[in-house]
Amino acid sequence: MQLITFDLDGTMVDTAAEIAEAANRTLVEIGLPRRTPGEVTQLIGHGTRELMKGLLQKAHDAGEASLASRDTELVMQAFERHYHDTTGTDSRLYPGCLDGLEILYRAGVQLACVTNKELRFAQRVLEVTGLARYFPIVIGGDSLVQKKPHPLVIQYCLDALNVHQSKAAHVGDSSIDIETARRAGVAAWAVPYGYNGGQPIEHARPDGLFANIARIADHVLCGGALRPGAAAPLTI
Repeated sequence: MQLITFDLDGTMVDTAAEIAEAANRTLVEIGLPRRTPGEVTQLIGHGTRELMKGLLQKAHDAGEASLASRDTELVMQAFERHYHDTTGTDSRLYPGCLDGLEILYRAGVQLACVTNKELRFAQRVLEVTGLARYFPIVIGGDSLVQKKPHPLVIQYCLDALNVHQSKAAHVGDSSIDIETARRAGVAAWAVPYGYNGGQPIEHARPDGLFANIARIADHVLCGGALRPGAAAPLTI
């Protein structure tokens, strides 16, 4: 394996608490009640705009607000102010993340971060957690004209690093990541923790399911394949 691209939230770093706090501060500012961290976490994955749209929809469905009365742009301006304050304040590396990335890095495997989080926020999380040095390429949800699950985000990394899709894998925690990998023609690997809207990642049928990133490093260094289309194994 020459290149592995990694999702950020829910895959390498648990950022749910700081995202939920920013979202709840935004809701309070516009006169809506706070949501539980679990309710917010279920909406993580498609980017912050979709997150806030989802929370506004919940408020509408609960009879707490009219969607027509909410200016999405003003809501997003409020969210970005609050997320600027909370980003990196409660970012926690998942077990095995740092060790796994260090092993891959030392072995010469090229690494990239591909997330739907806006680039400036993604870069701050990577800096705060000490992961920035592993990723010469970081693709945020606003970096290109498309975001996950569009294959462009992974194809950009393949082209930039001159790697054929048969020598690459994408690692994530959600069905969005599995779909992105499949559409880009790279191996779709997953970790069983993270968010994924509260659904087991096994339902998305990844090519490989790993207990953590350290296990991915062990697998790669032992010459494992798990190419696209392979039957998903039990957690490695």
